[in-house]
Amino acid sequence: TFGDDTMGYYETLGGGSGAGPTWHGASGVHVHMSNTRITDPEILERRYPVLLREFCIRRHSGGKGLFHGGDGLIRDIEFLKPFTVTVLSERRVLAPAGMNAGEAGRPGENRFITRDGRTKNLGGKNIFHAQPGDRLRIATPGGGGWGALAGPSESMGQQQG
Repeated sequence: TFGDDTMGYYETLGGGSGAGPTWHGASGVHVHMSNTRITDPEILERRYPVLLREFCIRRHSGGKGLFHGGDGLIRDIEFLKPFTVTVLSERRVLAPAGMNAGEAGRPGENRFITRDGRTKNLGGKNIFHAQPGDRLRIATPGGGGWGALAGPSESMGQQQG
């Protein structure tokens, strides 16, 4: 969430979903959330004084396993005017668990990057004041993998889709 006395913006970001006994997890999706959708980059930049520096799949963030967890997202926003910014997120310390000997997905990470390049880890919940040129970089968690990899013949869990 970011805003000032004249406007506010709120969005929800997807991550990787967990794998199961017969499926790979999906990448970049909302899990257990309904009636929400992320704003398209072109709309975000047209309606708000921000620049979307990066928006992509966070490759290899899903846990490995016979079936791999889905990958999270990276969303890096540069602010073009002063804003108050609030972050409310989960799975920044505890990684999404794998199941049935599958590996955990990578935990998420929220970073405040100042215009002069200094970086601060925000943890899962934080509020800060951004100035023009400052950035918020969010890397969402990957989903947990399912099942153990027995060897090279079981490589389908390592193929990220």
